[in-house]
Amino acid sequence: MQSPRRRFLRLAVMAALLPTLLPVVMAQSYPARPVRLVVGFPPGGPNDILARIIGRWLSERLGQPFIIENRPGASGNTATDLAARAPADGYTLLLVGPANAINASRNPAARSDFMRDIALVAGITREPLVMVVHPSVPAHTVADFISYAKSIPGQLRMASTGNASSPHLTGMMFIARSGVDLAVVHYPGGGPALKEMIGGQAQVMFEPMSAAIEPVRSGQLRALAVTTADRSKALPDVPAMAESLPGYQASAVTGIGVPRNAPTPIIDKLNREINAAFTDPAMKALLTGTGGTMLPGTPGDFEKIMADEIGNWAKAVGVSGGKRD
Repeated sequence: MQSPRRRFLRLAVMAALLPTLLPVVMAQSYPARPVRLVVGFPPGGPNDILARIIGRWLSERLGQPFIIENRPGASGNTATDLAARAPADGYTLLLVGPANAINASRNPAARSDFMRDIALVAGITREPLVMVVHPSVPAHTVADFISYAKSIPGQLRMASTGNASSPHLTGMMFIARSGVDLAVVHYPGGGPALKEMIGGQAQVMFEPMSAAIEPVRSGQLRALAVTTADRSKALPDVPAMAESLPGYQASAVTGIGVPRNAPTPIIDKLNREINAAFTDPAMKALLTGTGGTMLPGTPGDFEKIMADEIGNWAKAVGVSGGKRD
């Protein structure tokens, strides 16, 4: 029979170990209920498309529904704020996208809030934006488009997904570099903007490839350029914008985040499962089919990528002259 002293010491040791063991035990049983993946834009856009791809993968791997929750507003800030205020238990994930890097690049307070409130889990893809035009636009090259736009200043409508979104900022950079005059029309997300583009209510847009590629392949829209430094393997016949405007470059990075202070074992588990997608043949084909380059790595690797993206988008703001519309 244990003495009272030994019993006390044993309980004291167990109590001391509990904070260390509890997250491990939580991770082993995680997820025990449905998980929500918050997206800051409406259905149909690039963030939503990639969220549904990775959400379905995680559901299959972890045996619980990963439910996409679209919370559009304030260029992604509504979803980011919601995720930041959620319990740090791994049951609320944030689809991190270029809007987070852009907001942080434009506002030191926003950068501090994002880096303080969101723990980065894993990258998904880096993709180019595609300059697409409606088939009614008589331009098959960037040079054609610039010449045509200059002949009818202010008459062509450029679709945007909100002030300082990646389509907006990339388009404003094009306007600044090319000297064209376009009327900017804002939509609540990539899905609604593409619908208007296909319907001919807008004539040009810069949209991440994951959302633009199907309308291009189907002939509903015409691709004139991709915004990465090199051509994309997904659309190899489409030139890089830098071939017409030297030095022009932009890309959209997407990944997963969780509320800060989420248990490290849960972050590691999610990271491990997302990285497993990059070695699965079917998932590799699916992600490559969106036109993006996969981003395997640790949470620390994704933090570095996002830090670099914040700097890259700050340069883009500078090139565009900080223009709004």
